[in-house]
Amino acid sequence: MNSFKSLYRCYSPYKKRLWIGIVALFFVDIFHLFIPRIIKYAIDGITKGTITKTDLFHYALLIVGLALIVSVLRFFWRYYIIGTSRKIEEQLRNKLFAHIQNMDMKFFNNHKIGDLMAHATNDVNAIRETLGHGMIQFLDIIIWGPFSLAFMLFISVKLTLFAIIPLPFVSIMIMRFSKLIYTRFKNVQASFSALTANARENIEGIKVIKVFNQENGEISNFTDKSQDYMDKNMRLTQIHSIFSPMIFFFTSISTAIVLLVGGKYVISHTISMGDLVAFMSYLATFIWPTIAIGLLLNTIQRGSASMSRINEILNTLPEIKAPSDPVEIKTISDVKKLEIVNLDFYYKEKHVLDNINLSLNAGDSLGITGKIGSGKTTLLNLITRLYDPDKGEIKLNDVSLKNIPFDNLRKIVSFVPQDSFLFSDTIFANIAFGKPHATLEEVQVVAKIAKIHDEIMSFPNNYYDVIGERGVTLSGGQCQRVALSRALLLNPDVLIIDNALASIDIEKEMEILHNLRHTLKDKILIVVSHRIRSIMESDKIIVLEHGKITEKGNHNELLALQGIYFHLFRYQEFNK
Repeated sequence: MNSFKSLYRCYSPYKKRLWIGIVALFFVDIFHLFIPRIIKYAIDGITKGTITKTDLFHYALLIVGLALIVSVLRFFWRYYIIGTSRKIEEQLRNKLFAHIQNMDMKFFNNHKIGDLMAHATNDVNAIRETLGHGMIQFLDIIIWGPFSLAFMLFISVKLTLFAIIPLPFVSIMIMRFSKLIYTRFKNVQASFSALTANARENIEGIKVIKVFNQENGEISNFTDKSQDYMDKNMRLTQIHSIFSPMIFFFTSISTAIVLLVGGKYVISHTISMGDLVAFMSYLATFIWPTIAIGLLLNTIQRGSASMSRINEILNTLPEIKAPSDPVEIKTISDVKKLEIVNLDFYYKEKHVLDNINLSLNAGDSLGITGKIGSGKTTLLNLITRLYDPDKGEIKLNDVSLKNIPFDNLRKIVSFVPQDSFLFSDTIFANIAFGKPHATLEEVQVVAKIAKIHDEIMSFPNNYYDVIGERGVTLSGGQCQRVALSRALLLNPDVLIIDNALASIDIEKEMEILHNLRHTLKDKILIVVSHRIRSIMESDKIIVLEHGKITEKGNHNELLALQGIYFHLFRYQEFNK
């Protein structure tokens, strides 16, 4: 139950609602317990011949009246207890989503998206079930158990002692099975996460699967994971299949004992027929809390397994944190200098960047090239502070990135990554994603700079055309230019483009880069590209190899060195 301590804040706003539900459930259970007493008096009167038709009518009317009150109160306890569990479910899901949104990239490198989705669906549902139906089971146990036992003792102490003989065996079973339920349900949830991750990955990569004719292989792979999920569910079902019938068996023994011993007491006139009927009703009521203990432990173990999985996520803190003493760069277009000093970065003990030093002033353009895996994208991720360097620092206007608030930094530095992710929404909404209140005119201006405006105007609904998930209805080049427009709309001081124009023909790319240099003439432009013609007009160019800057200068200076840059240029010019 310690797993649920983190939910206290979620409970706090709904304490009043919860207490209304608890009070309503208390009276429902109490009124239920009076009905067998009414039946007892009626049966005793009938047996002795002392009851009249009017008395029977009054007893029947009293039962109907109690049933009506119970029905009304049932609405309240269901609405307020189950309803509160739904509200807490919403808060927990929102809290989990907000926490995930604020995590850094290292977190996402170590957690599969499908696993996170399973946390937000299956695990949250299991917790809601514990908070709702688990609460009801708990209240039934503490109300019906003692009160029904008290009524049984009032009728006959000896008969009650006989009736509860099998119940210790039920308690032993519950203790033995509860740990198994916890472990096996946790395995079920983990298997569901793997299954969800596999399904998501396959649907996203369906083009690759079809191109390489791997449908059957992926179906087989999914079938294996589905089989694993079913096997783990079957192992959990085995526990339930043994658990529930055994509880029913032992509770039925109690009923048989009462029938045998209680019948003898009636024959010997120790108790009346009405007492026996009422006692049987109270025994059934008392047995339910006994069964409910098993159900409650089952529910708690499921919820606890899910809560511990979610707590692992909630207790994971981002390594990249907001500055404790923030320094804001006051206005856009206020960045005069970007400086990288003695920067080192490791990824899983691999030295990815080694002693990087670089300085750019407002109005400078930088081209970066190098072989795949040389550290180009990593360097850009550090400039945007998706990661922090292990050594050295990056500064804007002599202020370390670590001291600049995230929202301020994201307005100053805009990044167009290699993977141009677009949402399933209108083109306008995708471009205006970082500036939701942008006007159509503002969006059109940046679209023209990115050379996508004319193509957008050819669509049936122009800027309000809805594109498919991840921009599937657009070509690769169109996706990249929409993503570039989105970055330009923020009017950043530093614009970074990471091979984000690779799907566009070189002529159009050169036009776009010319537009960018003109538009950003007083700002800093950083372009990463394997195509030398894309960066040859940059003021400064660096070549990265094995995480080090091996060559630095402008186009002519680098050609004169006759090094890596020279050979790349000669090769590309020869093969164009």
